Amino acid sequence: MALTGLQIQKLLPKTNCKECGSNTCLAFAMKLAGKKAELSECPYASDEAKQILGAASEPPVKTVSIGENKVGGELFLYRHEKTFMNQPILAVNINDSDEGIQEAVDQIKGYVLERVGETLTLGAIAVTQTQDDQAKFINAVKIAAASGRPVILRAKTTAAAKEAATLIKENGGVISGVVKDSADELAAAAKENGLVLAVAGANLDEIAEVTGKIKESEFNDLLVMIPGDSLAQRFQLNTVARRAALGNVKTMGYSFLRFIPEGDLYSVLREATNEVCKYGGVIVFPKFDIALFSTLMTLRQNIYTDPQKPIQMEPGIYKIGEPDENSYVWCTTNFSLTYFLVTGEIENCGQNAWVMLPECEGLSVLTAWAAGKFNGDMVAKFLTTQDIYNTQKNKSLIIPGYAAQIKGDIEEGLPGWNIIVGSQEAGDIESFVNSTLK
Repeated sequence: MALTGLQIQKLLPKTNCKECGSNTCLAFAMKLAGKKAELSECPYASDEAKQILGAASEPPVKTVSIGENKVGGELFLYRHEKTFMNQPILAVNINDSDEGIQEAVDQIKGYVLERVGETLTLGAIAVTQTQDDQAKFINAVKIAAASGRPVILRAKTTAAAKEAATLIKENGGVISGVVKDSADELAAAAKENGLVLAVAGANLDEIAEVTGKIKESEFNDLLVMIPGDSLAQRFQLNTVARRAALGNVKTMGYSFLRFIPEGDLYSVLREATNEVCKYGGVIVFPKFDIALFSTLMTLRQNIYTDPQKPIQMEPGIYKIGEPDENSYVWCTTNFSLTYFLVTGEIENCGQNAWVMLPECEGLSVLTAWAAGKFNGDMVAKFLTTQDIYNTQKNKSLIIPGYAAQIKGDIEEGLPGWNIIVGSQEAGDIESFVNSTLK
């Protein structure tokens, strides 16, 4: 029977040292009971606690750190059951035979996508050995490691992997393609250099045999490389492996590393989409492609957002351009996507404006209005608490067209203010500005 948080607390040191990341030992015990933390995070756990709680406290899918990113730690098969925890890392492969390796690394490092207030980047660089010349592989690894990104090694030999491992330990990384014959040597190299191992095999049983062997050596920072001859088979095997992990099959309780094979844009997109949706931990693209990254990062961001807590902005007043007392005040909800769509369109119109976001629990306009969380009384009350309420000469408040019904209530709460019903869609803001505000 699973232990409760209070039962687990009795086995902890009760020092409330906070070194585990929780404020108290009881809070940490509750995380352990919910499989949201691992006992290894407690630096003062006794041998008795390790014996009783060790394996039982591990999440079904092992959490591993690759550089500054974490993968794994998952508790569910479907996102809507609660949420997925750690986003898959997107990486790009470089072959040691490629020309312009430094330029490729700089391109990967420099890629940034800003979306709904989040800065999205490529989390790692993979280096594949395609030639027997080990020196060329090592040189490519050195260039990739100098980027500061974690490096994923795909070497042809154990010797090459071991030499390269010493070069990437500062930023972390992965030794991929570990099989039964190389498991002992590469596990020792990974442990010595603080790296992660990615285990490969012809089938799931073979992979489970190798992960079990490595785990017995007291090294457990692992990923698995799921085999499959077709997209349908990989979809199926990814699901089977995750079901096994959630069913307490410890030898399959790891995130997946997937090297996407070269192909046309749509075949690569299909493969990568399967990994994002079906439990991928690290996804390596065959080459740099902005169209793929922007699409997959958007998908990943949506899937790994807590469905019970929409992405939202802090309530308040935001500046667009250089607004002053003569500028219009626009109002919308604090759902991040709504905010960035609206402010982007206002900027495109060349408007200097104030944008007011009352607390709507991160809901969109129609959803918030229907739920009673975006109404005239609360909008009026929120504005009266802001500094611009007293400083504005242009007392004009523009509300979303979909919330036109609340205009009368706002007018009652804001005497002296001109309430203007704006466009329904953000895409129509420019025409609204040109026809109404100019």
